[in-house]
Amino acid sequence: MCHSNVRKCLAKNLSTELQRERMDTYISTADPSVLLCLGMTAAFGIITFYKAKKNQVEKRCISARGLLLLFLLEILCFVMLKSYIGLILFSMACLICNIYLSVQTMLPVDNKAVLITGSDSGFGHALAKYLDNLGFVVFAGVLNKNGSGAEELKRSCSQRLCVLQMDITSSAQIKEAYLKISEMVQNTGLWGVVNNAGILGFPADGELLPMSVYKQCMDVNFFGHVETTKMFLPLLRKSKGRLINISSMAGGIPMTRFAAYGASKAALSMFSGVMRQELAKWGIKVAAVHPAGFKTCIQGTSELWAKQEKHLLENLTPDVKKDYGEDYIEALKNFLLHMPVHSEPDLSPVLDDVLHALLAKSPHGLYTPGKSAYLTLCIFCYFPLWLYDLYIGKLQSNKSVPSALRASEAKNKNT
Repeated sequence: MCHSNVRKCLAKNLSTELQRERMDTYISTADPSVLLCLGMTAAFGIITFYKAKKNQVEKRCISARGLLLLFLLEILCFVMLKSYIGLILFSMACLICNIYLSVQTMLPVDNKAVLITGSDSGFGHALAKYLDNLGFVVFAGVLNKNGSGAEELKRSCSQRLCVLQMDITSSAQIKEAYLKISEMVQNTGLWGVVNNAGILGFPADGELLPMSVYKQCMDVNFFGHVETTKMFLPLLRKSKGRLINISSMAGGIPMTRFAAYGASKAALSMFSGVMRQELAKWGIKVAAVHPAGFKTCIQGTSELWAKQEKHLLENLTPDVKKDYGEDYIEALKNFLLHMPVHSEPDLSPVLDDVLHALLAKSPHGLYTPGKSAYLTLCIFCYFPLWLYDLYIGKLQSNKSVPSALRASEAKNKNT
């Protein structure tokens, strides 16, 4: 028993000595590569923190992401059997990180002029205040120049901000806004156009929605933005500025009850993609923003819901009304009631992404601010559709069932 313990102790000590010898041999043979890797790590770490500190506007995750990538590839470097292969990988990581950090470099504000449509409330209203506070010259297009939202902007913002009457479904108002802005910016041009104005409509099954809802959503959420973009592109060309279209998560993925709204936002997203490719030769950068659920005024008021529900019922054929049942349509209002409950009150993720799209030297083509926005898009793009349908069905669970289906289920149970 004693001899056995002695043998185990000797073997353990021998093993430890061998490991030490191997480590010493590895360090001595790979000494130049190891020192070079460590030197690059230190240098790049200093550069990372310097850029993150210098870039105060875009601070989120710059150093964290850069150093995390460094750390992971540092491990790869030393785990590789041949140290020079690890060094190559590590050098590539440094290059990628430097490219990433250069993307985050922000331009100065320097009184850049930006047009924001739909500034009466919601994202547009908050963005107008946010950019004005940062020193931008803001042209806030509103649906009602004498409304409470416009008055709030006049009262709370600086004298740089200019409120413009701009219903984007009116060609005359778009042209009038263009003439006023072009007169004010003159040769400097307009740095940014943020197409934000939008309507939701009454969320309901696509079969239930009247054609007037589809047309209205397309007029406001798509055609209005296209006409605004076409009108102001000459001013953007002068400054080699930015075009930013506020789409929606529903514009990138199919979501039940959003047939009209989602289709109009999907059209806007596709328009953004095409414009990004076509306007690159002019030096204009284009971005689409797909926010998740945020608490804005887009869902409207209870009075508006009642009016839209009445309009919906009046346009249904007798067969469709019978199959769905008025109780099913009545229950759709519960979805509207619960929207604010499941929406984020803090709009800062959207505001920060729009600011990045305006000022980053190399902005992203797509931004997905908000919880689950990017995750849901990834599930839709990379997983089987049945899994996505299951996932979105859980998110938008609705216990209400059309009348005809309830009757069919009851009949099957009785037979």
